[in-house]
Amino acid sequence: MNKFNYFNPKSLKEIWELKEKYPDSWYIAGGTDLMVKIKNREIKPSTLISLRSIPELSVIKTEDVISIGSLTTITDLINHTKLASLFPILIQAAKMIGSPQIRNVATIGGNLCNCSPCADTALPLLVLEARAILTNSKGSREVPLNEFFLGPAKSCLNQTEILTQIHIDKSSSNFQSTFLKKGRVRMDLAIASVAVLLEMKEKTCLQARIAAGSVAPVPLRLYQVEELFQNSIITSEMIKEAQKIALNSISPITDVRSTDVYRREIIGVFIKQAIQELLG
Repeated sequence: MNKFNYFNPKSLKEIWELKEKYPDSWYIAGGTDLMVKIKNREIKPSTLISLRSIPELSVIKTEDVISIGSLTTITDLINHTKLASLFPILIQAAKMIGSPQIRNVATIGGNLCNCSPCADTALPLLVLEARAILTNSKGSREVPLNEFFLGPAKSCLNQTEILTQIHIDKSSSNFQSTFLKKGRVRMDLAIASVAVLLEMKEKTCLQARIAAGSVAPVPLRLYQVEELFQNSIITSEMIKEAQKIALNSISPITDVRSTDVYRREIIGVFIKQAIQELLG
């Protein structure tokens, strides 16, 4: 492992000063992904700036707009009872991340900023239509999460910005949601995953939001599938059509963990399983 400078600032002001002094520095949150990449010599940063000691980055506010600090650990996310009642799909996905030891350190912001197509928190946040708050010394901007991811390990963050908060509007009580994930073993990264959220009025689907992971360069909203269900009574034939549309909307790859064919198969199965589960 290469040597590097390490700073642990106590305020955002300190962070901006360090970033100006060390423009090529990397920000580090929990480090569960970054430190592995450094150890494997995939990246060789000269300077790391820790975000862990900035109190406001770990705050969760449950007001009209829910605000989740980017440095909230996955464990703290899971243990937050108000979030669990408002957004059970987010907690459901968070519980599938790694081991308890990983969840105690890993952060929701780190999970998103790693920009992995298989990020477990990305899919529920996409169907919840979350927004990312990106901040630097000059101020903040809000970006819809579906515009945050640009490709594997690539986001819309510029070099000076950090993700400070995730904002989510409170959902209607008519929303039902679920998250499904397939890995090789229990604590593995997702081979494929699906998040589905339906707003129902009796038997009619007023709105559908569906996202898929590990099957495209970014965590992906399946807008064409969503349009199929809009203001419709969902039938078995419609679900079959949704599966076809989903398979035409994704572009999985073959890698060391799975084949593109198997990923397509899983997505089709998960679309059907998730919708049937929510319809009861």
